[in-house]
Amino acid sequence: MLVVTYEQLATWLGGFIYPLARVLGMFASAPLFSHRSVPVRVRLGIGLGIALAIIPTLPPTPAIDPGSYEGLLVLVWQMAIGIAIGFVMRMVFAAVDMAGALIGMQMGLSFAIFFSPTTGGQTAVLSEFLGLVATLLFLAINGHLIMVDLVVRSFDWLPITTTPLAAGGWAFIARYASLIFALGLLLALPLITALLITNIALGVLTRAAPQLNLFAIGFPVTLTLGFFLLALSMGHFGPVVASFFERGFDAIDAMLRAFA
Repeated sequence: MLVVTYEQLATWLGGFIYPLARVLGMFASAPLFSHRSVPVRVRLGIGLGIALAIIPTLPPTPAIDPGSYEGLLVLVWQMAIGIAIGFVMRMVFAAVDMAGALIGMQMGLSFAIFFSPTTGGQTAVLSEFLGLVATLLFLAINGHLIMVDLVVRSFDWLPITTTPLAAGGWAFIARYASLIFALGLLLALPLITALLITNIALGVLTRAAPQLNLFAIGFPVTLTLGFFLLALSMGHFGPVVASFFERGFDAIDAMLRAFA
């Protein structure tokens, strides 16, 4: 007769729940996986499949009762690790959105806003456009598969233990958040510079010919020039954003090592 004790059942349950919590945490915060157009059942099904696939390759999980205080604490840590992995890559997409907002403001499109289903709020049209292009580039370089690979490899760097996460990982995330402004400004700087020169030229022209209506000629000129420069820079947009994604992947690696 097969007899299963409570301790054995708790060990088997913990060996499944803890990896699943880390995978689902990444799905809850990572770009593309956390998009509202992806049904929750699909995310849960993919997470269950990944967890079932990687469980045999993981080191033995400590015998911790998932219903105990210590087990719940370990569960929260696993979810925090997964959320942190997705959040770092989310900041790269936030830099692209910021670049779109800066370009739109310089072009005079700051009033053109769009409801974004990703953020659940109002977003600049150019931010939404550049975000869609960045998402396509993310898929083109198999970024979604790299994210899954990173969360799987995270068990080698941060195995499931009762040891608390090091505070250096949270400090690394706080420092990396400052790069949102740096990367966004770097991406938008060529168009901002060209449009700034255009505005200066319009100011000089208005000063030389006061009878000209700056608002009548300035807006069409900056809008047309902005779209022309944006179309001209699309050929260079891909490699730059791909390098941003590579920096994001390296940052996830450094963050996991800081947690350890």
